[in-house]
This record gives sequence, C-alpha cells and structure tokens, in this order.
Amino acid sequence: GAMRHLPYFCRGEVVKGFGRGSKQLGIPTANFSEQVVESFPSDIPTGIYYGWACVGNGDVHKMVLSIGWNPFYKNIKKSVETHIIHTFKEDFYGEVLSIVITGYIRPEKNFDSLDALISAIQEDIEEAKRQLDLPEHLKLKEDNFFHLPEGKIVNN
Repeated sequence: GAMRHLPYFCRGEVVKGFGRGSKQLGIPTANFSEQVVESFPSDIPTGIYYGWACVGNGDVHKMVLSIGWNPFYKNIKKSVETHIIHTFKEDFYGEVLSIVITGYIRPEKNFDSLDALISAIQEDIEEAKRQLDLPEHLKLKEDNFFHLPEGKIVNN
C-alpha cells in the first residue's frame, strides 16, 4: 500500500514538536504542522520512510521520515517527523521544509526500551543512506520541486 503513494511531495512550515528527538534520542526531527499532517493521504501506511529534504532554499539532504502514532510515546495525534541526515547549526522552526518521500523501510512498532528505539532509528538511517544512493532515488534529489522560484525565499 505504501508504494502507490510514492514519490510523495510535501511542503510545510516546521513547528515545535514534543522536543524529544534531540533531547532523548540525540536524533533531531522536524515536525510538520497538524494541517500538513492532515493533508497526507489518509490511507498512506504508518511507518518509516526515506527520501530527500530541503530547508528553505538550502541544499537537498537525505532524510528518514516517520509517519504515525509513535507507539513508544503513545501519541494521540498522528505525526509526521523528518530526520534530515545532516548536521544543522541551529533550529529551523518557522522555515519551510520541502520533502519528497521516495521509499518505505518498515512498519511502525513499539520498543521495550529507549535504547532499542535508538538503535532501530540508527538502522533506518543506514538503510535510507543505502537506498538513496540508488539511481532511481538519486534522480529525485534534483527535482524542480526543491527549487523555489527566486523571490519566493521564505523567511529570508
């Protein structure tokens, strides 16, 4: 079911999430607003995906994305969280995040411990890096979607 929605293009403002990614997991994630989350196809399966991400008019980086309820944290609202595989010097709340989801890694699952969750995420990141080096995924990195027209630079 996941594959028929892909590649999926999405753009939205980065909002403050639960503050867990960086603090508890050492894996910072960018959260989309509820409106953006609600615009996702309702039948897109929850789970872990990979693709490309770009903040504002910046460079395009590899990313891993989680769609779902985060069973470990027992969320009530569905969330879409993007971990960009790149080290940013500062937060980018309020910036526009453009993503293209190109592939699916695994379903969402619960973990017995924070360590198990962290190691699963690390494996997801490695898997994403491998997949995104394949030509069919690499070509989407250059997609025109990532090039906002001049003069449309958000929060310059």
